[in-house]
Amino acid sequence: MSELGLRERKKQRTLEQIAETARGLFAQRGFEAVTVAEIARAADVSQQTVFNYFPRKEDLVYWRLGSFEEELLQTVRDRAPGEPALAAFGRFLLTQRGLLGRQDPEAREQLTALTRTIVESPGLQAREAQILAGYTASLAALLAEETGAPADDLRPWVAANAMMGAHRALIDHTRRRIVAGEAGPRLQRDVRARGEAALALLEGGLGDYAVKAP
Repeated sequence: MSELGLRERKKQRTLEQIAETARGLFAQRGFEAVTVAEIARAADVSQQTVFNYFPRKEDLVYWRLGSFEEELLQTVRDRAPGEPALAAFGRFLLTQRGLLGRQDPEAREQLTALTRTIVESPGLQAREAQILAGYTASLAALLAEETGAPADDLRPWVAANAMMGAHRALIDHTRRRIVAGEAGPRLQRDVRARGEAALALLEGGLGDYAVKAP
């Protein structure tokens, strides 16, 4: 068991080393201008090792998003009896995680660099749209299962798209503010206020949809 744990820790360190190396190169030169071969050389690994950990180049930026989908679905799935799906989704939306949720200068610098890397890369934005579309489909499937919706019922799909649409809009707003130079507690307050406003708008249509059964 201890040996297995050691192997897993070494794999995690290698993954993080490659991703951190790529992040620095992307920040310096832009996503499209950096090749996987350059990342491999800078990280002192082979190209195949990079692809073993990150099957797509875009995964070097979005590799943490796998846990995002799991946390989103778990938050909605595990909500209390009597609670609508939107309320659970709202808790998830308003939780500021990752670099945005940190206060230290290093995190702010990394967040700004990462944001600029994404907004300047059509390839990354296209990949992000694909990822979020997949999460929307997963949320719609969960809502359909919970409500017992037939295959031709559009409501789970409409509800999931509305909720994830609010999330995407909040991402876009946050990035615009970061590019404009806003950071720290002021940015966090602004993002939360915008998120609350988005949820309030959805409340009129989804406030009593997919209420968790006892």
